[in-house]
Amino acid sequence: MSDERYRFSFDGVADVYERSRPGYAPEAVTWISQRLPLGRVLDLAAGTGKLTRQLVPYALEVVAVEPGDEMRRVLQEVVPGVEALFGTAEAIPLPDESVDVVTVAQAFHWFDVDAALAEIHRVLRPMGGLAIVWNAWDDDDPLMSAINDLIRPLRHPGGDDKKAEVLASTLFTSHDERAFPNVDRIDAARIVDQVSSISAVAAATADEREHILNDVRALVGNDTVDFRMMTHVIAADRA
Repeated sequence: MSDERYRFSFDGVADVYERSRPGYAPEAVTWISQRLPLGRVLDLAAGTGKLTRQLVPYALEVVAVEPGDEMRRVLQEVVPGVEALFGTAEAIPLPDESVDVVTVAQAFHWFDVDAALAEIHRVLRPMGGLAIVWNAWDDDDPLMSAINDLIRPLRHPGGDDKKAEVLASTLFTSHDERAFPNVDRIDAARIVDQVSSISAVAAATADEREHILNDVRALVGNDTVDFRMMTHVIAADRA
């Protein structure tokens, strides 16, 4: 299956993504606001604005860039005060040195790293910075581990290999990494929705998708559970 099919599978599940996907640990966003100069912020590959809305109270201005038409439509509905533009990480529709900070949440693994970092560097002002944010399921939790085991055969290969490329880039310096507990207490239906919004599941065949979701339903039953995650952040300064 091509990278593009994974990358653009979210438009077909935009509403499900919005209602089921978690936000990020509030402490993580606070730390970003203390680590980087949140003046004008670009939230890149913003999806339905899960991080965008959390940035609004901290930033002077937030602009969102998102390639998916349906994802961007939902973002404009739920975060109406934010300008939302069509664009990609490899072709950001903003002028040189026009933002103070670029954030990327749950999306960097889709990027062409060299091209994206060059574009991010281009739009950042001197003394600006980059924050890469993602939620990771706590695999020490039995339920999280069991769901991960169901999905792992469908996942896009190599998605976790780009961190080293970011850390090795000469375009950014003074990297800091933090992790913050992020626990979402949710019901079984929302867990099933959240799994259905994962790219590997959204891009699967109808039979594969239904099989996975039935297995998830069997795992979670009718309970409300603590969906245990960690919000990870890499912050760096523009070199």
